[in-house]
Amino acid sequence: MLFANPVEAQIIQGTFYRDQAPSFCLSADKLESDYAPVRFGRELRWLRRYCRAGTVLDVGCSTGAFLHELRRRWPEDYEVLGTDVAGPALDYAERHGVPVMRAPFLEQDFARQRFDAITFWAVLEHLNEPGKFLAKAASLLQPDGCCFVLVPNMQSLTVRCVGNRYRYFMPEHLNYFTADALRRLVAREPKLTVVTMKSTHFNPIVLWQDLWQKRPGVPEVERARLLKRTTAWKQNALLAPLRLAYGAVERVLGGLGLADNLVAVLRRVDRSAKM
Repeated sequence: MLFANPVEAQIIQGTFYRDQAPSFCLSADKLESDYAPVRFGRELRWLRRYCRAGTVLDVGCSTGAFLHELRRRWPEDYEVLGTDVAGPALDYAERHGVPVMRAPFLEQDFARQRFDAITFWAVLEHLNEPGKFLAKAASLLQPDGCCFVLVPNMQSLTVRCVGNRYRYFMPEHLNYFTADALRRLVAREPKLTVVTMKSTHFNPIVLWQDLWQKRPGVPEVERARLLKRTTAWKQNALLAPLRLAYGAVERVLGGLGLADNLVAVLRRVDRSAKM
């Protein structure tokens, strides 16, 4: 298991996301990309495959773009709720019709409310105690409900090539997962079992840039600009043949466990009932 030590108090307490992160997540380029129909295409397909309808809680929802698109595509199928600690981002989500809760997830009282799906899209790497978040998620899931996790893959081709120049070695990233480490984390929560886990996503521009950059990290404005550019490419009809070739490369890397991210689908189980 790879993890940061020591960790700044403002990151553990969540004040970092309230005071600093909005400059990135509320930038014009980031918002335009997040609210593009293609932005969360993979995540929406995964959720749709394992949860055809029901209540969905997005932990770390930021500006609410994922839930907004989920409800836009299937307005009759899902009831949604987002939670985060970044107040300005939640303000934006609410202005776009996404209901939110504003307290830290571990402190929130959901009373008797239960969910058919809980999502952690690029969240667990930010948490000081990710196991506690999975445990709470398990307690909030309906029987056979699903938890979806997406994290950077520390065995990806990009990490193997660029080493410590990898742009996602960031102060706010506290945990760095391999597939084995993620499985072992899930195994510590008896109410969850892994349905499927795979590596996915590949951004060759990130690989190229990180290979040649001479500075540590990438400024937020450049990250947002790249996200806007790649989102535009996904929507450009003239680039369809290139996207087919890219998809083939991504599938090969995913099959080898070398794609940029890990995605895991976890299911709530009652092990005592099976004994």
